[in-house]
Amino acid sequence: MSLIEEIQKRKTFAVIAHPDSGKTTLTEKLLLFGGAIQTAGAVKSNKIKKATTSDFMEIEKQRGISVATSVMAFEYRDTLINILDTPGHKDFAEDTYRTLTAVDSVILVIDCVKGVEEQTERLMEVCRMRKTPVIVFINKLDRDGRDPYDLLDELENKLEIKVRPLTWPIGMGKTFKGVYNLAQDELNLFSAGQKQDDILQFKDLDTPDLDEKIGGEYANTLREDVELIQGVYEDFDAAPYLSGEIAPVFFGSAVNNFGVKEMLDTFIEFAPNPKKRETQAREVEPTEKKFTGFVFKIHANLDPNHRDRIAFLRICSGKFERNTFYYHSRLDKKVRFNNPTSFMAQKKNIIEEAYPGDVVGLYDSGTFKIGDTLTEGEKLFYKGIPSFSPELFREVINKDPMKSKQLEKGVNQLSDEGVAQLFKHKLGNRKIIGTVGQLQFEVIQYRLKHEYGATADFKPLNYFKACWILSENEEKLKEFMRRKHANIVNDKDGNLVFLADSPWILKVAKDDFPEIKFYTTSDFKVDALSHDYQV
Repeated sequence: MSLIEEIQKRKTFAVIAHPDSGKTTLTEKLLLFGGAIQTAGAVKSNKIKKATTSDFMEIEKQRGISVATSVMAFEYRDTLINILDTPGHKDFAEDTYRTLTAVDSVILVIDCVKGVEEQTERLMEVCRMRKTPVIVFINKLDRDGRDPYDLLDELENKLEIKVRPLTWPIGMGKTFKGVYNLAQDELNLFSAGQKQDDILQFKDLDTPDLDEKIGGEYANTLREDVELIQGVYEDFDAAPYLSGEIAPVFFGSAVNNFGVKEMLDTFIEFAPNPKKRETQAREVEPTEKKFTGFVFKIHANLDPNHRDRIAFLRICSGKFERNTFYYHSRLDKKVRFNNPTSFMAQKKNIIEEAYPGDVVGLYDSGTFKIGDTLTEGEKLFYKGIPSFSPELFREVINKDPMKSKQLEKGVNQLSDEGVAQLFKHKLGNRKIIGTVGQLQFEVIQYRLKHEYGATADFKPLNYFKACWILSENEEKLKEFMRRKHANIVNDKDGNLVFLADSPWILKVAKDDFPEIKFYTTSDFKVDALSHDYQV
């Protein structure tokens, strides 16, 4: 099969949502359709203790939430689909933001009871910024929720994107009868616990059988709704969807495996194949013969029994092959991989080759950092994979001096993963961890204890923002560091960072030192590296 044929066969997307919207449950139902798994687990169930397939970390199983991105692949209708199931909790948003750089489209899950929530709005901001195509799945129709028209209005107003319903619900909660497929003129009737294959279908809404099956009142309401939708909305056009201007909307119940197939079939037909991507030097087309890719995630101890460390590589162009030397742009050296793997959550299979759109796991002994680029020799750096300024800062306090080495290793590896950001202060060799949410500290504390055997407390620090600093005026930079030495730290890569105590202090620093550039994300490092700055 040619490179172009391999690319056309692949679709890579992320599932994103606010916590408890049913995101991970939907992911599992998609895997069921692809035959990748045989049974789905239940999240936070007292009766079923099996955790969901994509939640493989012990803390995820205990809490019933996703705290790290999972990667899964399956085939459906001759298409190879790569799913990235992301954390929904806002405290782990940065992992989700990085994941969005590695996908070509998104499925956004909305709880029909709660509607659009704050975290959903933030995620959509990133999608809009990247013009990422979005499909919306309004979930939990088996519960009493909001009016469908109100939900559509809220999607357009809060997410700033036009919508086009492609299925429509009949009733909701206890009166939920099913969904009507507006694109196929088919009616799928709902029965809790019923398999998708057993659902009755109608091609004609005017048939008397419809009244008999769902009742005259529901049948008439459906006929009116369909007529109204077809009058208000234009026919669905793939072009504005692919440019991120309009989002097709589906209704269903993931836990009951209802309404999922309609969405998956539409996704297969319209979702984009691997797209071109921007580097500091040029745009890279997936059809280019030479391989390129970038690391968007690192995870230590994916298998607790082997203490491994895996770098997640998104392939952007060409063909990736096992046991082949590739050029590591940041380190300026050749590297080779004996056992590259594909993923099914925590299960890994060694692969011989992979193509644009695929996500490959590379065993890593410390060679990689998030954002690293691999090529066949060209010095490229893929853009748009930044670290953001944290919102909470804590000093690491070692509770067991006998385990100092374990603590050092754990903190360094977890910061390499992007779980949190690590800053080091030369005064007393203090270690400061920055996160965007309190829950991250709990995860770090848990993983330090259970994966590294180290125990630590976190002392709160009252910093406002971390700013990466650069200047071509070395004298001014040295003067600034002398005056602000108590607030100058290094990040894990050795870059200089200014920890501002307040917005006012940051403003004064900028006014007093116009020669210094202050960055609130680490994305500047791509541009700096491309100009050979020593940072």
